[in-house]
Amino acid sequence: MASLTVGLAAALEQFHPTEIVQTAVDAEQHGFSGVMAADHVAPWVPAQGEAAFVWNVLAALGERTTGDIGPGVTCPSFRFHPAMVAQASATLAAMYPGRHWLGLGSGEALNEHVVARYWPEAPERINRMFEAVEIIQKLFSSSLAGKDYKHRGEFFQLESMRLWTMPERAPEILIATAGPITAKRAGRTVDGLITVGAPLEKIGGLFEKFDAGAREVGRDPETMPKVLQLHLSWAPTYEEALAGAIDQWPNGGMKFPKGDIRSPFDFAAMAKSVREEDFAGRMVISEDPDVHRAEIQRYVDLGFDRVYLHNVGRNQAEWVRVFGADVLPKLAR
Repeated sequence: MASLTVGLAAALEQFHPTEIVQTAVDAEQHGFSGVMAADHVAPWVPAQGEAAFVWNVLAALGERTTGDIGPGVTCPSFRFHPAMVAQASATLAAMYPGRHWLGLGSGEALNEHVVARYWPEAPERINRMFEAVEIIQKLFSSSLAGKDYKHRGEFFQLESMRLWTMPERAPEILIATAGPITAKRAGRTVDGLITVGAPLEKIGGLFEKFDAGAREVGRDPETMPKVLQLHLSWAPTYEEALAGAIDQWPNGGMKFPKGDIRSPFDFAAMAKSVREEDFAGRMVISEDPDVHRAEIQRYVDLGFDRVYLHNVGRNQAEWVRVFGADVLPKLAR
């Protein structure tokens, strides 16, 4: 059984990149291991206020920390051609051997609509993602073998090329999803699964589909990473924790798909209807570190071996210190 990693989910939607890097350094000093960083060109709501370029920040994180680093997640099929994602990932892996993994998703309009293309329905977005994964995987393998690769597919074309800067071993590729059909395809296709906090029975169903897909192609799902990004709100008082959630992360209380919403200002208009009760069962809000520890432990017991925590409030330094002392040491694999 893999050891447990509990890392920082760095919200580039909320914090200036220099603050993100310092928080990651502080988190490592307090027992966190690894960082996943969000790929955004806009925040969810204007109050969050930031959207730095993820690949620049990941390189800085690689210099200042020692744990795993991964985009959590990036979309390889709208703003970026998959060959460019492959190059960025291979370069990071070459700079920080054994530390970088590549998290991929099918995209959200908030970030991807900026290239002014037709925004397709979810099934097409998922098919685009899997074709992009094929390109990235074959670029990795052909480049390691010293060969060019070209592609003609339904969504992408690629002229003959190779990645001239490569690590000794290609990065792990993980797919982010909350859907069982995509989870099964991911099990057949990539190295691991990423998802967000949800009812345990729903995630258990994702695991079943992912494991089934892996077994179909002769792989052992027990050896494949399962990664959780967990949003939470902690502050010294419940009132502060709730206020932070409502101001900074109202999308955590929005009970509808968000992939087609294009503007932070549209999100903000919808957020006016979010109330305390909307977070119930979706995100823990508490001043008690042990309440958060128990919630994290439930996911670890379910089978996650990498958990990346995002405290949605602005109080990052205080949260890192408290969780490093009162939560992380008490988690059991």
